[in-house]
Amino acid sequence: MSSNTFGKLLAVTTFGESHGPAIGCVVDGCPPGLALAPEDFAADLARRATGRSRHTSQRREADTVEILSGLYEGQTTGTPIALLIRNTDARSRDYADLEGTFRPAHADYTYWHKYGIRDPRGGGRSSARETTMRVAAGVIAKKWLAGRHGVRVRGYLAQLGAVTPDGFDWDAVETNSFFWPHAAQVGALEAVMDALRKAGDSAGARVNVVADGVPPGWGEPIYGKLDADLAAALMSINAVKGVEIGDGFAAVAQQGSAHRDELLPEGFASNHAGGILGGISSGQPVVCSVALKPTSSIRIPGRSVDLHGQPVEVVTTGRHDPCVGIRAVPIAEAMVALVLMDHALRHRAQCADVAPQAPRIA
Repeated sequence: MSSNTFGKLLAVTTFGESHGPAIGCVVDGCPPGLALAPEDFAADLARRATGRSRHTSQRREADTVEILSGLYEGQTTGTPIALLIRNTDARSRDYADLEGTFRPAHADYTYWHKYGIRDPRGGGRSSARETTMRVAAGVIAKKWLAGRHGVRVRGYLAQLGAVTPDGFDWDAVETNSFFWPHAAQVGALEAVMDALRKAGDSAGARVNVVADGVPPGWGEPIYGKLDADLAAALMSINAVKGVEIGDGFAAVAQQGSAHRDELLPEGFASNHAGGILGGISSGQPVVCSVALKPTSSIRIPGRSVDLHGQPVEVVTTGRHDPCVGIRAVPIAEAMVALVLMDHALRHRAQCADVAPQAPRIA
C-alpha cells in the first residue's frame, strides 16, 4: 500500500497488520547521539495497551520492542531506526464470519473497492493495532523534544460520550485508566462504560493534547503550516472524525475582539489560537483536540451487504473497546510529538542562523 510514511526530515514508516506475525516501523532522520533503549518504550506502550482495565479490549499483547537498527552502544547513530513488535495474542477465529461481508462503519467496504482484496482479521492494516508503532515512534520524538528543547507533550480525555470534566488537574490524569483530569468522576465514568458494555453499544470521545515549551518559529507559512500538519497527523488516527487547533469551531461564535490573542509585555493575554499564528508556533502552548467516533465493532445487529450485494445482518464478536477514545490519548500525544520534532528539524535546517528579532513574551 502507498502512503505509509509521514514527515519530511523526520520520516516514520509503519508496517504490519492486526493479526500478522508482527508490526513495526522505521524512523528515519532522528539525529545521532540520543540515548535510547528498549525499556524507554514500555511506559507509553503500556498506556496505549489493551487489557489494562475492564473498559478496553481484553486482547493482551506483550508489546515488547525490538530495536533492529540505528543504535550503537545505546545511542542513535543517525541512521534509520527500525522497531519491531511481535503479535502474540491475535484471535483470528473471531473474524471467520466476516470474510464475505462488510462491517458497517468499518474500512471493509472501502478497502475492498480500492484494492480488490482485504485482510478481514481484525481489520488488517486498518486496525488500531497499527497505532502501537506510532506510539513507539512518538517515544523517540518526546525524548528528543524534551532533551533538546524542553518541550513536554501531554494529553487527556476531555469528553466521554456526554460526560465532560467537572474540574481539571494534570496530576489526576495518570492516576486512572481513563486519563481523566478530575478524579472524583472516575466512578461515574466506570458506570457509563459498564452500561455500554452491557448494552453491547459504544460511545465517542474527545481527546485534548497540550505541548508546553514549544519555542516561537516552528512551522512554515503556506504549505507546511504547523497546524495543518498537526491536523493531518491527528486526522490519520483511526476513528478520528474532527480536529481542532486552539478554540477550533468555538471561534465561529466569538467576535474578533474576544478571539484575538493580544500581546502584552508580560505575555499573550489569551491563547485562543492554540499557540500557532500564520502556521508558525508563537511560543505559547500548542493545543490540539480530536473527536473520535463511537466504536464501530458492537454486538447490536446492523444491516449490511455481502460480497454479492445481498442484504445480511452483522453482529461483531471478539474483543473490542466500548470507547476507543480512552486509548487514543497516548496515540494523539505521539502524533503531536512526531510533527513537532519534524518541524523542529526543518526549522533548524533552514533558519538555524536566524537571531531572535524581538523579545519572547510567551
